[in-house]
Amino acid sequence: MTPQQRIRLARRHAGLSQAALAHAVGVQRSAVSHWEATPGKSPSASHLREAAMATGVQYEWLATGRGRMTLSQDVAMDSVAAADAMLVDDPLELRLLAAFRESPVLARAPLVEVVEQLALQRVGRARAPETRRPAGG
Repeated sequence: MTPQQRIRLARRHAGLSQAALAHAVGVQRSAVSHWEATPGKSPSASHLREAAMATGVQYEWLATGRGRMTLSQDVAMDSVAAADAMLVDDPLELRLLAAFRESPVLARAPLVEVVEQLALQRVGRARAPETRRPAGG
């Protein structure tokens, strides 16, 4: 089975349209169409990881065709969502993490910057400049 066929199969198995998978991954619908086309363009590793998570299939299967397509019960418990539930106790922190993951890829850096600014205002410190001039220059 080709990588394009695996992406299409995973998407259909999850009951997602190309637009829904694109939204979950943070890309345009046309990107998903290109990933599924023959010959198709390959998604980046991070987009492939997001697609595996959105469709509930194992990353290794989606990327290489090896292993099982669907998550076993043991693997599901080791998933990111299960780890978050065990490692993050604060419900507000979980909401923040969920909002970050659901936001478009291009909005993530500005979102983090806003939160950092709010945190710095709370403790009364000014934010350090991003770039510094060399001494004597």
